[in-house]
Amino acid sequence: MRQRAKWLVTGTLLLSGSLWLLANGQVSESATITGVVTSGEGVESGVWVIAETDDFETRFRKIVVTTDEGRFLLPELPPASYTVWVRGYGLVDSAPVRGRPGDDLVLVASVAPTLQEAAAVYPANYWLSLMAPPGESEFPGTGPVGNGISPELETQHEYLYNLKGCLRCHQVGTKFTREHPEQQRYDSTVEVWDARVQMGQRGAEMTSWMTRFGRQRGLQMFADWSDRIATGVLPPAPPRPQGIERNLVLTQWEWTDEMGKIHDEVSTDKRDPSVNASGPVYGVDIANDNLAILDPIAHTTTMLRIPTLVDRSTMRASYAQSGYPPSRLANLDRFNPASIHNPMLDSRGRVWYTATLRPPADQPRWCREGGDSKYAEYFPLERSGRNVSYFNPATQEFTLIDTCFATHHLQFAHDQDETLFLGQPNGAVFGWINTRLFDETGDGQRSQGWCPTVVDTNGDGRITKPWNEPDPVRRARFEEDTVANTYDFDSSLDTRVTVGAYGIIVNPLDGSVWGAQDSYPGKIIRVIVGDNPPESCIAEVFEVPSERWDMERGGEVGFMPRGIDVDRNGLIWTALSGTNHLASFDRTKCGSLVGPAAHQGRHCPEGWKLYPLPGPTFQGTDIRADYYYYNWVDQFNTLGLGVNVPIATGTGSDSLIALRPETGEAIVMRVPYPLGGFHPRGLDGRIDDPAGGWKGRGVFSSTGADTVWHAEGGLAVDNGEFVSVSKPILVKFQIRPHPLAD
Repeated sequence: MRQRAKWLVTGTLLLSGSLWLLANGQVSESATITGVVTSGEGVESGVWVIAETDDFETRFRKIVVTTDEGRFLLPELPPASYTVWVRGYGLVDSAPVRGRPGDDLVLVASVAPTLQEAAAVYPANYWLSLMAPPGESEFPGTGPVGNGISPELETQHEYLYNLKGCLRCHQVGTKFTREHPEQQRYDSTVEVWDARVQMGQRGAEMTSWMTRFGRQRGLQMFADWSDRIATGVLPPAPPRPQGIERNLVLTQWEWTDEMGKIHDEVSTDKRDPSVNASGPVYGVDIANDNLAILDPIAHTTTMLRIPTLVDRSTMRASYAQSGYPPSRLANLDRFNPASIHNPMLDSRGRVWYTATLRPPADQPRWCREGGDSKYAEYFPLERSGRNVSYFNPATQEFTLIDTCFATHHLQFAHDQDETLFLGQPNGAVFGWINTRLFDETGDGQRSQGWCPTVVDTNGDGRITKPWNEPDPVRRARFEEDTVANTYDFDSSLDTRVTVGAYGIIVNPLDGSVWGAQDSYPGKIIRVIVGDNPPESCIAEVFEVPSERWDMERGGEVGFMPRGIDVDRNGLIWTALSGTNHLASFDRTKCGSLVGPAAHQGRHCPEGWKLYPLPGPTFQGTDIRADYYYYNWVDQFNTLGLGVNVPIATGTGSDSLIALRPETGEAIVMRVPYPLGGFHPRGLDGRIDDPAGGWKGRGVFSSTGADTVWHAEGGLAVDNGEFVSVSKPILVKFQIRPHPLAD
């Protein structure tokens, strides 16, 4: 069950970045560029100063915000020649000037002469907020012979769940998405949208989402949106950074010259942010089956093609041909059958990730009905999906572990076995690897286990067979390719549910495993493995408070959880992408969680608290236009805002958004350049130097856009083909004590 592959990597991977620089005499004291920003209206406060250089192997940028007096200080600049310029709301970008560390500059910005020119640098979600979905009175939909809205959509919130689904992979609202480079080829804007949602690596998925609206009505909505923008309709102006937002320091690196898609990154062990201090940051290039390695000290990047258990040419690619337009993006096609996903570091600095290592249908015999495993005997699995691998930087080796269960995100437990738990969005089980046992034996079969998710609906405090099974039909709405959670219910039995888990986390206090289901309205699930799995496994389900609930409870409602995390006190946090809340769930406030209705999850409203985050709303609604792909809790103050601070990824707004729960204050950390270039999935925080103050720590996140060419810079034409100018970026976020701190 173990396979190793050794990859020899020269240069910076054989030495840490800092050692490499020492060896080459390139370490120097911290250096800064300082200055002031002015315009015809005086000093400019709350605008971004951007310094960029191509002097290193990878393009490097530093971005800060000006003070009330228009002053700025760009800290920790490695020796190089920089292009320095200004971007700010209400301005047009300033002319770039050359600068080097030690310079004090006067940067002259220009006030935007028109509102249209000012709006050119607004985030995508502000442009998307001009979208006008059908009003509440049009629901439920009456189909193609009625109002054109799918009859499966009973409420406006359900419709908006579909609309938010588009933002999983695309930052809708960027210049590339609100316009069309070849509009003249079509007779109408409806035809434009009908064609473009069928194109690209996600064409099949996009066209499926459009059909869920009621296809023609959905196409008309998108066409109306882009037509109104073409006539000059403008979004509301975003606020400039205020208060602590001006203390933000951004550092950027480009991952690679390849047109890759870095889905997630990892810099350290979530349980101990000192692991891998000052070391490389690892990303997964899902579009090319590469492990990406970026050294933030030496400013170098490496791509390693991951190995698989079988010849990858015999496996199905996860992305289809581009075809946008046909043949003109042939150079951007992908063949990535492994579909590498979501890296995590263990306590030894090894990089674990999920990837498809062999055809999912080629399931080992011991995993299946009648297989030689207590887990297969209890709940056999006939098909897998992604499996598990790790890369050991110390040996430059990959190790491959075949799994019976499908995998997606992964998290380590706080136990002596360093158990790795793995979730799957539409799955029926939670799986795990006992990594201590695997290290000792190399036996993947002995080291893995899984639990079906079964709720105690007969109230006897344990799970017993037989149980109520889900009906073998597809769910009617939103939870594609899984079975319906409706039952021929017997109250004397327990009940299996197929909640699945897109996000997954392990509670450090009691070892319970939690998952978040991206659906409407969405649920979170808790699983206790117990001391004799799989028989000791027991699940609990909690639905997000939504308009489906008895609204006598009052308070905020939301939908669409996706990410999930936990603070050091055991409080669960999830980002509600549908309504743009950060939501906490405190299980200690719950009463009884067993009995005949437990599988429905509409219990314990007292455990939920929803915090609205800022941003513009869709036309005629109170639903914000941003999207949160994931969320994370800064348990160790790696950012500089304190411990246990929850952060949502502003995937539709080029930002991370932190929340101070005690006050409800939201801190928007915008990445102003390149626009559309920061489409974050996950994030993590690292402490490189505990005694180094704000400079010794920081939070990392990466772009995750499927279509990197949507970003600012977009596409260029080379020999009749489109090529991407934009590249995936890694961003480091730091909060310093004040905007001029060095």
